[in-house]
Amino acid sequence: MNAPGEGARLSDRQRLAWLQLLRSENVGPVTFRQLVNHYGSAETALEMLPELAQRGGAKRQIVIASRADAEREMEEARRLGAAFVAVGEPDYPPLMRRMDQPPPLLAMKGDLSIVHRPTVALVGARNASLTGMKMARQLAAALGSAGFSVASGLARGIDAAAHQGSLDTGTIAALAGGLDKPYPPENCALFEEIAERGTVLSEMPFGWSPRARDFPRRNRLVAGIAFGLVVVEAARRSGSLISARLAGEMGRLVFAVPGSPFDPRTGGTNALLKDGAILVTEADDVISHIAPLLDRPISRPENLEEPPSFSAAPPPSDSDRDRITQVMGPSPVLIDEIIRHTGLHPSQVLTVLLELDLAGRLERHSGSAVSLLPPDV
Repeated sequence: MNAPGEGARLSDRQRLAWLQLLRSENVGPVTFRQLVNHYGSAETALEMLPELAQRGGAKRQIVIASRADAEREMEEARRLGAAFVAVGEPDYPPLMRRMDQPPPLLAMKGDLSIVHRPTVALVGARNASLTGMKMARQLAAALGSAGFSVASGLARGIDAAAHQGSLDTGTIAALAGGLDKPYPPENCALFEEIAERGTVLSEMPFGWSPRARDFPRRNRLVAGIAFGLVVVEAARRSGSLISARLAGEMGRLVFAVPGSPFDPRTGGTNALLKDGAILVTEADDVISHIAPLLDRPISRPENLEEPPSFSAAPPPSDSDRDRITQVMGPSPVLIDEIIRHTGLHPSQVLTVLLELDLAGRLERHSGSAVSLLPPDV
C-alpha cells in the first residue's frame, strides 16, 4: 500500500480520499490496499471503481461514497475530538501495522501515546463469574504497573473488568461499531472514562451500530494491537476463542487462566491450555514470556504478502477472466493454486480477483484463499 512513510502524514486531501474509498461498496482492507497500489492514489482508484466492478460481473452500479459523506464523517470525528489515523502515520498502533491486512484508517480518540507502549490483550466471557472479573482486574492492574497497556473489547464481564483494572495505567478499547456507538449501553460510562484517560479506536464508520458479524472484526483489532492475548474465562463456543485463534494466526502469544472443569464458563480456557496456550495464574506468567520480545525490533510476519505489482504483465483479457472464474467455485481455493493452474501472471490473477471483489462476487478467507459467489449476493 502506498501509505505514508514512517513518520510522515497524509495531507487533508489524501485523508479524505482514503476515507471516501474505504467507505465505498465492497472495498475492504485487502481491496483498498490493492487499489491504491494499482492506481497510485485513492483519488484515481475512486474514478476506476465503476469500470472495475463492471468487468467483475456486477449487475448494477457500485455504490461509491460521496465526497460530501466523507467530509461529514470527518467533521463528526472532529466534533467528538477523534481523528482518523492512517496506517504508516506516527499515531497508528505499531503492532497493528504489522498485521496481515491492517485497517487502512482507524478512528481514534484519547491519549494516543498509550498504543505505543507494549500492549497485552485481555478478554473473556460476558457472563463472567465474580472470581473471573476479580482475576481480570488484578491481572490488568499488575500489567499496567509493569508498564504495559491493556487492550480489550469493551464487552460485559471480563472485558469491562480488564478496562477498569487498567484505567489508571493505560487501557485501550476497540469497538465493533463507530466511536459514537459504544456497545453495550451499560458500558457507555466506562467508554467515556476510557476516551478521557485511555484510548478508544474503531475501523467502522461513525454512526455504525454494531451487528453480530462486526464483533470478529473488533476481536481482530484487539488481537493485532498486542504482543499477547490472555483469555480469563471462555465457554467452548465463545467469541474469546475467536480472538485467541486470530492472535495465534498473527504469531502473538496466547495465554489462558485455568478454571474449574465443572464451570462451563471455563471450558474454552481449559481447552486452550490443552492445545498449548501458556498457563496464567499471575501477571508475571505473562510478563516473563513477553519481556524477551520487547528488545526485538517489530518486523513483518514472514507470511505477510508484499504489495503486488500490477504493472508486471499486460492487463488480463476476457479469456483470462474466464479461465480464472472457471477454476473457482463456492469452496475456498488458494490464490497461489489459481496462479499455478491457469499459468497466468500473478498480477493478472490479482487484477481479476480485485474486479470480482468490487462486483461483490468474491469472498476472501484466511490464508490467502478465495471463493466465488454468484452475482449480487
